[in-house]
Amino acid sequence: MKYIQVKFSVAPDTQDVRDILVALAGCNGFESFTEEDNELIGYCQESVFNLHSLKKILDEFPIPNIQITYSINKIEDKNWNEEWEKNGFNPIVIDNRCAVICKNTMEKQSVQTLIAKIPMKVIIDAQQSFGTGTHETTQMIVSLLLNQDMQGKRVLDCGCGTGILSIVAAKCGAQDIVCYDIDDWSVRNAKHNAELNNVKLDILEGDKNVLSHVNGIFDLVLANINRNIILEDLETFYSVMSDDAKIILSGFYEQDSKVILQQATRIGLKESQRLLNQNWCCLLLEKA
Repeated sequence: MKYIQVKFSVAPDTQDVRDILVALAGCNGFESFTEEDNELIGYCQESVFNLHSLKKILDEFPIPNIQITYSINKIEDKNWNEEWEKNGFNPIVIDNRCAVICKNTMEKQSVQTLIAKIPMKVIIDAQQSFGTGTHETTQMIVSLLLNQDMQGKRVLDCGCGTGILSIVAAKCGAQDIVCYDIDDWSVRNAKHNAELNNVKLDILEGDKNVLSHVNGIFDLVLANINRNIILEDLETFYSVMSDDAKIILSGFYEQDSKVILQQATRIGLKESQRLLNQNWCCLLLEKA
């Protein structure tokens, strides 16, 4: 998957200006942002990048007397996680109940000591895929999963990445788990991680349209994806939910929760619980 990188410089540079810029760019296809020196750096899939829309949101920026300049670069299509994958990541312990462990470091004595008393252990070998447990959104969804009655439940994981959420669901007692991702390398990685954790997952390649080939409905839907895809796909998610099903959404900032909840209310969902971590938001919704 190829990405466009846009480096923004703003003057005067305040957190409010950056937050608004992130929100507006997020509405126009940007999936993630980082901060480096005095720049805000945004990433957007090349296939959805629209320069005209970008210029429009900057020309119509809601705060007056703000100067925003930017540069655009195409990101080389390569494995940007290669060095990180080689070195691995430290174990992530969630609520003292689940430890996410890197395959490359799991045999270290320090790791074994840290996770010895943690009842659930999830092994992840990340290969160009999102979902190691290091990100706040993944941790929040795992935390919610640990507190759901999962025994015998049917689960749908939308945009599964490494498969970490599906693996946790399986270890919590879910019986039938279907997951999908648009990237073929994520599908392969999720299958690999399922084998490492000795769980059975039905892993499909594609977007929401794969659901047209899936029979039945689900007790729980998981979607840790960016806000634009959530807004576009939420009605499809709703259509495969059982009457008493729940859906857990994350992958977006707290300021985006309002528009997502407006869409959710429109189709018949209501908020049941909310978690926040470093301005990232996670919503647990159920049918109204």
